[in-house]
Amino acid sequence: MAWWHFGDDVPRHWHPGKPLRVDDPLTPVSRWKLRRLADNRDGCLAALDTVPAGELRYSPLDDHEPVAGCPLEKVVRMQGSGVDFNTSFVASCPLALAWVIFERQRLQPAAEELFGTSVESVVHYGSFACRHVAGREEGRLSEHASAEALDVAAFHLADGRRITVRNHWHDEGPRGEFLREVRDGACDLFGNVLGPDYNAAHADHFHFGMRGYRSCR
Repeated sequence: MAWWHFGDDVPRHWHPGKPLRVDDPLTPVSRWKLRRLADNRDGCLAALDTVPAGELRYSPLDDHEPVAGCPLEKVVRMQGSGVDFNTSFVASCPLALAWVIFERQRLQPAAEELFGTSVESVVHYGSFACRHVAGREEGRLSEHASAEALDVAAFHLADGRRITVRNHWHDEGPRGEFLREVRDGACDLFGNVLGPDYNAAHADHFHFGMRGYRSCR
């Protein structure tokens, strides 16, 4: 049966023909919908706008080329969501959407479960950098060259506790457990998630990227 023949009795989070909403329960269809929005600016912005009023601060940006050879298309500037950021950042619209869903459905539930409080702010190392993969002088451009990846280093909880990837990844207590739950939860949304177990270059942060399909290392 083609997806457009699915009946209205199919829940929207399983229905391929119904637009994605940030609070739809996550299913394999959710990931498919997210990928389909890569070339659909209006559809992606509409999905972002399903966040309840006042819970997301972002600005759509015109296509532009801040650095020669690295044009940015279908991007937004993220100023804040349910969490504050150490600084705003430019993101492809699907990256911004993946982050918001991850934050609402994986990050905050993990904090509430393990600490009984919420994540108040997130420290990141940025999203856009016009460079090749692994800093090479030539070859394939990094996801950062198109603002399709965000590097996250630390989480500040509402009760004042601070959790960093560098200091707590190998922690055997709740901080380490939290970081591992965050990593696993991110793998449900992002195309690739890289952390300390991947290589030394990621010892102090998680790389949340849109390319690939559930590459989790």
